[in-house]
Amino acid sequence: VVELFTSQGCSSCPPANAFLNELSKQPSDVLALAFHVTYWDYLGWKDPFSLTVATDRQAQYGRRFGDGSYTPEIVVDGAAGLVGSYRDEVNSVIAKARAQNLTAAEVSLVARDGKASIDIGAGIGGVRVMLVGFDREHVTAIGRGENRGRTMAEANIVRSFRAVGQWNGTPVHLEEKLPDGEQVA
Repeated sequence: VVELFTSQGCSSCPPANAFLNELSKQPSDVLALAFHVTYWDYLGWKDPFSLTVATDRQAQYGRRFGDGSYTPEIVVDGAAGLVGSYRDEVNSVIAKARAQNLTAAEVSLVARDGKASIDIGAGIGGVRVMLVGFDREHVTAIGRGENRGRTMAEANIVRSFRAVGQWNGTPVHLEEKLPDGEQVA
């Protein structure tokens, strides 16, 4: 999982957004998600996709990594935070995550009739199960702020993010209402 913490109000974010857009369109094992934070909203442009839950999630990472919150930040598999526009470094960390192959269990998700049916197999470990809803792409004309006059195409924009259960190594089945967003993971 590659999480980009970004904002339409941040002038340093467009290169990282473009990188995440590329990651999201490549056939691969990477789930690339754009979490739009709220702390840039005061500079003249309120990002229409900013979510308090994104800001809170990044603050948790900032405490864990000891580097605070900044944009653009990419977090890979919840284990490493990097400047989101440093492509070579991010690609290196993604490659390392692939090589470690720390997948705890097989997960399947089926969206049907307004519900998400989630099955997680047996494995080792214990985690909180998160359900994320996201939109594949939006194009926004920025009217004010640091990116005024730009048109930004952004991919995999998180629209909702919530805990739906726990997994402790034994198989589990969860049924949940679909989250906001065009896609679900």
